[in-house]
Amino acid sequence: MNKKLFITDLDGTLMRDDKTICRKDLTALERLRRNGIITAVATGRSAHSLEKALNAIGLGKGQGVFSIDYVLFSTGAGIMEFPGRDIIFQKSLSLPDIKKISAYCDLKKFDYMVHRAIPHTREFLYKFHGSSNPDFETRLALNSEDGSSLKDNNTHDFYPATTQVLAIIPAGAADALDIEAIKTDLSDFSVIHATSPLDHQSVWIEIFHKDVSKSRTAAYLAEKLSIHRHNIISIGNDYNDEDLLFWSGKGYVVKNAPERLRQEFETVGSNNECGVTMAIEKSGWIVWTDDRN
Repeated sequence: MNKKLFITDLDGTLMRDDKTICRKDLTALERLRRNGIITAVATGRSAHSLEKALNAIGLGKGQGVFSIDYVLFSTGAGIMEFPGRDIIFQKSLSLPDIKKISAYCDLKKFDYMVHRAIPHTREFLYKFHGSSNPDFETRLALNSEDGSSLKDNNTHDFYPATTQVLAIIPAGAADALDIEAIKTDLSDFSVIHATSPLDHQSVWIEIFHKDVSKSRTAAYLAEKLSIHRHNIISIGNDYNDEDLLFWSGKGYVVKNAPERLRQEFETVGSNNECGVTMAIEKSGWIVWTDDRN
């Protein structure tokens, strides 16, 4: 029997807007595992941020049952096994990489954060250029205990290795942003475009090691597990899921995804309507019985 893998994004896909998870979706994931199908979450969150989110809804370590075998975290910079949380894969940027990326961000006047390498990703350095950027300030306030300001022109402040550099572009400037030009300018790296999960308007530009993305890390996991990509289904809601959705044997998006993604992939109900369950049902990978929740 061919092994199968189901991968879901977290925020805006599996998680509802109130940061809880639909009971029906949790039941569907549990049913997949009972049927011998491997399950995974692919999230932009760091391992620490993921644990905080799960703890808040009673699904953290030692709490309720979260039927996931693997988590691809930090947009694929690392993989954790569940439920033990053992890290089995990670990629990081070197010090010369960080200097090059930060110089580019400074040139473009991007406000940015430099996150330390796994497993210390919660710690970060930041540069704020002084213009209005509410989303950047919100993220900084939410994680203020873990951040330190970068001193101008002092490269000695940098970590020896970094998980990612995150540039946050305010909503008012996002329309004029040329994502493809940034990808060309930083072609030595993996540049991933995402919508802010905080204000849902600002643009996040995430810069990683060239081998990091949700699809590349999913491909690593699939090879490790001897699963053919045709036997992989994924679901997401934003541009940072796009490469994974194209790479998978079948990709779905939830109804709250941007219009362009809804035109490219089959659409199911929104994250608030248990869209993950709808994708699993459409796949035919589970058949509900009378004990459906």
